[in-house]
Amino acid sequence: MPTEFWRVPEKGWRVKAGIARETLDGERRVAATPETVKQLMGLGLEVDVESGAGLASGHSDHDYLAAGASVVQSLVPGSLDVYCHVRPLEPSTAGALPRGSVTVGLGSPSSELPTVRALAAGGITSFALELVPRISRAQSMDALTSQALVAGYRCVLEAAMRLPRFFPLYMTAAGTIPPARVLVLGAGVAGLQAIGTAKRLGARVSANDIRPASADEVASMGGTFIKLDLETAEASGGYARELSADRGALQRALLAPHVAQADVLITTAAVPGRRAPLLVTREMVQGMRPGSVVVDLAAESGGNVEGSIPGQDIPIPTGDGQGTVTLVGIKDAASAMPADASRLFAKNVANLLALMTRDGVVVPDFEDEVIAGTCLTHNGQVLHAPTAEALAALAGEAAPLVGGNAGASGASGSPSGGSRTGSEPGSEPGSEPGSEPGSEGVR
Repeated sequence: MPTEFWRVPEKGWRVKAGIARETLDGERRVAATPETVKQLMGLGLEVDVESGAGLASGHSDHDYLAAGASVVQSLVPGSLDVYCHVRPLEPSTAGALPRGSVTVGLGSPSSELPTVRALAAGGITSFALELVPRISRAQSMDALTSQALVAGYRCVLEAAMRLPRFFPLYMTAAGTIPPARVLVLGAGVAGLQAIGTAKRLGARVSANDIRPASADEVASMGGTFIKLDLETAEASGGYARELSADRGALQRALLAPHVAQADVLITTAAVPGRRAPLLVTREMVQGMRPGSVVVDLAAESGGNVEGSIPGQDIPIPTGDGQGTVTLVGIKDAASAMPADASRLFAKNVANLLALMTRDGVVVPDFEDEVIAGTCLTHNGQVLHAPTAEALAALAGEAAPLVGGNAGASGASGSPSGGSRTGSEPGSEPGSEPGSEPGSEGVR
């Protein structure tokens, strides 16, 4: 693959990496911590951190200075060789970066097409962490998994704070209080973490996922797997594929009695790169007992539960008219725990940069399947085939031939190898969120 756009440093000029202060409302994570700044500097990079970038995650400007970084009032994109970020860039920021520079962060390519177009037009080599191939060697760079872990833990806490009763069993002189019943739909990373967290809080936990391999994983976390009489729906890379319309309806019908018995329902289902599958209808929610809580982790990508709205608690009247069920649309789940979410995300970013840095110079080797699979744009081209096709469709023309990732899951050992599509953290079954898209999506 041609590399004429690389910014090769002259003698005495160190590659400069910039750490952005996130500007999206509610985003509290940062793309580098003082610990990973030391790692980047150990690679031979110079690091500029935008003032206040780490405050919400517990890292002051002084902490970054002590780690050896420079703290600047505002990053100047045109002076950077590497731009590290959490949320997808704005098109204006992408357009201000110098040709041949590198970006590393979440790209959400399926929903951020204007930014992808700007990155390609500017000759930027961008890496979208959602596209990291699902292979063991890439686990330390896998931001979807690291952030889904945080989201799965957080959604159980959100449910526990709203449920008007205990999670654990209590036997007291005044009587016995039975444990809460928690049902988790989707057994990817977020779902499994939700199962483990609810179990540790003392609840009786059950779960469902249409991928057959998930049954043992659910059991390993202490949950009871609910087996439905449905066809299996596992795609390459361990993701679930979307169910057909009639199978989706059958799935909801089979789930309805289990939903009705639950005190807490947590949904985490996703198919990467697509709208979250509808797993639970309003009628199913109305069949739950008064005081029950439903937490939709996929609310930001369309929702697994009918009527969920990101960032809002909605009271749903029960079918018997005796009370309400609280429907919680989760928003920015990982950002709600910015310290540990940033700790994990920053390591993902630093580990990917370490893979493509030699002697202080960032020069990706596109023969490496991790680098090839994660690259979104390079040399003026969109290398991620599904995104290139979406851009072409938007422009009303045939998709150009590109030498990049050809698939939505998995990765090959060459620049043309497939990788997965996706959006943001926290996905999982049915026909999820991450940032968008039944069945179990993110790991």
